[in-house]
Amino acid sequence: MARPRGRDELAATVVAAAEAGSTVAVAGSGHSFTEAAMTSGTMIDVGALSGVIDADPTTGLVRVGAGTVLADLNEELHRLGLAMENLGDIDRQTVAGAISTGTHGTGAKLRNISAQIEEIELVSADGGIHELGPGGRSELLRAARVGIGALGAISALTLRCVPAFTLRRVDAPLPREEVLDTFQERADSNDHFELFTFPYADSALVLERNRTAEPPRPRGRLAAYLNDIVLENWALEALSAAGKRFPGTIPRLSRLAARLASGGRTIDRSYRAFASERRVRFTEMEYGVPREHGPAAARRVIEWVRANGYPVFFPIEMRVAAGDDALLSPSHERDTVYIAVHQYRGMEWRPYFEAVEEIMGDYAGRPHWGKRHFQTAATLAPLYPAWAQFQALRDELDPNRVFTNEYATRVLGP
Repeated sequence: MARPRGRDELAATVVAAAEAGSTVAVAGSGHSFTEAAMTSGTMIDVGALSGVIDADPTTGLVRVGAGTVLADLNEELHRLGLAMENLGDIDRQTVAGAISTGTHGTGAKLRNISAQIEEIELVSADGGIHELGPGGRSELLRAARVGIGALGAISALTLRCVPAFTLRRVDAPLPREEVLDTFQERADSNDHFELFTFPYADSALVLERNRTAEPPRPRGRLAAYLNDIVLENWALEALSAAGKRFPGTIPRLSRLAARLASGGRTIDRSYRAFASERRVRFTEMEYGVPREHGPAAARRVIEWVRANGYPVFFPIEMRVAAGDDALLSPSHERDTVYIAVHQYRGMEWRPYFEAVEEIMGDYAGRPHWGKRHFQTAATLAPLYPAWAQFQALRDELDPNRVFTNEYATRVLGP
């Protein structure tokens, strides 16, 4: 384990590992469900490379350390009168880890988090410092924005931020078929739209977030605690544990959980309206499919669960994202619906996830790089038009494969 305190120390750590014949992996906050950061060589923790380095509120450009945790970054940006235009519903990742795996929020007109990156400072295997930005070779930036840790160690990056804004968040339970029938219209008519649905229930909890000029009116501390901790975590944990012990009760427990999801309204700072408290442990797979196929793919997953009586209690999530130009982004050059499936900790998940992956394959689905999947370089290459370009840049930046591990070898090749 190495914990460099600055860019130069990071570069020296990489060079020392390479000279010793060791491979290198850079770890973020450990949120990924894949083995992307695992290594039998040198694991680098860039947590000390954190915080705002420089900011220009007039242009919205903010340079930050790679190890900055999104939750901390959001608070710092707010003090500057700025915000990220879109975020996921988890804010515990480091910013470098989030972009490297293609992490996204939801919004039909909004791209993933990596698309908000203006520049990347990358330390390559030979210790070289590369400033990847619009003024240089754009293909290097487009590769490194979703690089899965295979191109080098990110030491800093520059975000393209927007003025701080407020969101009105409305959560409402609705009949699932009604929501899926109107999915595209709902995605287009809201700034941010997503849904959660239990396979054995017939309703969906719809989350709509839209910008508003009204001042924030966050929930009181007690109301937030009762909803976010007691209902969304303690109750979910209790119901999940009951389903794990008595799998035959899962359909009834799912319908009960769907009824408990009564919805709510709040107006708050954007990053607070995006983030959710997640304390229940689970494992997850997520696939991005062309937007027009999202509802059909989700329906097939639900049909498979019911037809096989598979014991899964956790809900399915659906989000939308605009296409982007990062070479290995799951949304590369296509508007995307992301479909995520989960399984409670300690329960069998592989048959479920394998079935979901097969369904997504019928729609040219691409896996989220931070979630479980069973793809290999041979099966992934046809899904990405810029696959060969990424591989050429990988050969250029890391010809001796210092930044590799079993996961990288499986999904990118040797």
